[in-house]
Amino acid sequence: MSNDTLRDLSQNQLVRRLGVPRIPVLRRYAPGQPLLDGPALVGAVGAGRYAEQIRALLKDADIADAAGDGTVAAAVLDATGVRTLDDLAAVREFLTPAVRRLAPSGRLLLLGPEPDAGDVEAAAAAQALDGLVRSAAKEVRAGATANLLVVHPDAPPAATDSAVRFFLSARSAYVDGQVVRVGVPVGPAQDPIGMDAPDEVVRPLAGRVAVVTGAARGIGAAIADTLARDGATVVAVDVPAAGESLSRVANRVGGTALQLDITTPDAADRLLAHVRERHGRLDVVVHNAGITRDKLLANMDADRWDAVLAVNLRAQLAINEALLADDLLSDTGRIVCIASTSGIAGNRGQTNYAASKAGVIGMVRALAPRFAERGVTVNAVAPGFIETEMTGKMPLGTREAGRRINSLRQGGLPVDVAETVGWLAEAETGGVTGQVVRVCGQSILGA
Repeated sequence: MSNDTLRDLSQNQLVRRLGVPRIPVLRRYAPGQPLLDGPALVGAVGAGRYAEQIRALLKDADIADAAGDGTVAAAVLDATGVRTLDDLAAVREFLTPAVRRLAPSGRLLLLGPEPDAGDVEAAAAAQALDGLVRSAAKEVRAGATANLLVVHPDAPPAATDSAVRFFLSARSAYVDGQVVRVGVPVGPAQDPIGMDAPDEVVRPLAGRVAVVTGAARGIGAAIADTLARDGATVVAVDVPAAGESLSRVANRVGGTALQLDITTPDAADRLLAHVRERHGRLDVVVHNAGITRDKLLANMDADRWDAVLAVNLRAQLAINEALLADDLLSDTGRIVCIASTSGIAGNRGQTNYAASKAGVIGMVRALAPRFAERGVTVNAVAPGFIETEMTGKMPLGTREAGRRINSLRQGGLPVDVAETVGWLAEAETGGVTGQVVRVCGQSILGA
């Protein structure tokens, strides 16, 4: 049994006869698992240039083309050639039967164009795909998801490969109704020392050194586990008070532990010095450390406000500025910042927390072009309701509401956040920067 008793009970046929709807068990990733567990349907509308590339990617992964009228594990539509409302009608013509064929935990993935401000109808048609996919994500059933990749016209075909793999795979189990932009890759087109080869899908982070703050427990520990599973050497960072659990995490992943209060004035210098001395390089930085000090705004005191802003935002700003001033971060460096759907939608009693997480999103967007000059990407991951020790202490009614108000009708797991971080940490994700990816099952909050 999981922490979600209602979901577990809903698998029982007798319970469902009582009117309890079935809550799907999501297909999640395990090493060695195939990209998809069935055939895929691939189509194109207009002058799209990615369909054949996607078919080749699927063939390399031993995924069969869908034949006949049977179920499919995925339906992928290259709609980058959409320019007119007639093209939109062709999109509908492909999707309507495809959605009916989606298997449980299936994947509906569209590739669309950037809106063209010089062509009104083309801009309207491109933006229409956004609303279409977000609505489709609310309609597909049994743990299936729908997402959209908006592809820059100058992005080389290979720039989409990493994103297509992620959104088709079980790694994206709790990522639903999202729109992610793929642009021209920053930095070298290929990793200069040969790690993260495009055909390496089991250990895509082999040879990379990753720092994870707030790594002693919860989502941070799951991130450390996932990055290590994918081949990275992990530097696990947390406050001295969490030293015992931090050591357990570091030992489990075969990494090193650094006890450090990231809010101290010299924290950034100490962090970089530790990595340089122990590893000599740095490829991935995951800003996960965060705290809550909830209080209604009418009762919010300076101590609660300052403590949350110091950990959740000010420390990230300081470390990122130190990275900009230093040459330790490699030219395939990846910075991933943990935001929150609270920073997008707000949350009662969390003005300090929501402000800090919204600030993280603003920081990511502002830093992306500065780091791009170094070949480094900066992105944010915004979790929704995740089953953690903290959410487990919520009152039952609040917890149940948090679990059910999304398209997948359940809470996510820490590993769901970690899988998205792992994807953004790969060298091949150079075409994705300045983005916020929600890991929330398409929560209705802030949708």
